[in-house]
Amino acid sequence: MANTSDIRNGLCIRYNHDIYKIIEFLHVKPGKGPAFVRTKLKSVTTGKVIDNTFSAGHKIDDVRVETHKFQYLYNDGEFYHFMNEADYSQIRLMEAALDRPDLMKEGEIVTVLINTEDDMPLSVDMPASVILEVTHTEPGVKGNTATNATKPATVETGATVNVPLFINEGDKIKIETEKGTYKERIKE
Repeated sequence: MANTSDIRNGLCIRYNHDIYKIIEFLHVKPGKGPAFVRTKLKSVTTGKVIDNTFSAGHKIDDVRVETHKFQYLYNDGEFYHFMNEADYSQIRLMEAALDRPDLMKEGEIVTVLINTEDDMPLSVDMPASVILEVTHTEPGVKGNTATNATKPATVETGATVNVPLFINEGDKIKIETEKGTYKERIKE
């Protein structure tokens, strides 16, 4: 049993007869009244995100998890297939267990959280950033850079990301996976 002082991003807890992963939290100490923790929880079974407030010192039922490195193999429309790098065993997960499946390319190494009680995979943590190639974008207009102008670009996984005007097709860009935003262009 843990309490609200143990809350951190990525912690898996048992709440309302389901397992949730904490994706955001904020400790609040108002001038008047007791302290509390405002959280954003994502269900690992359905992918639904809920907001919840725990009073300070509230007991939470944390779930013991192990992390393992898996390689993303492919997706067959319904399931995403992964292979354990240590023993080459394969697992498949529903799209709801993934945070940003649109930014994952085949061969990508991800971290899978596995419940130690029943060895069931709970969720997939992507690397902090991924490098993807731009497959389609409109050409940038020269001189159109008075402000931080952006344009949509489609990357090799099919995701659409807003990029600066100087990015062209064939460029490799680094994308922050948590927000799905452009970070920088990669020079070869």
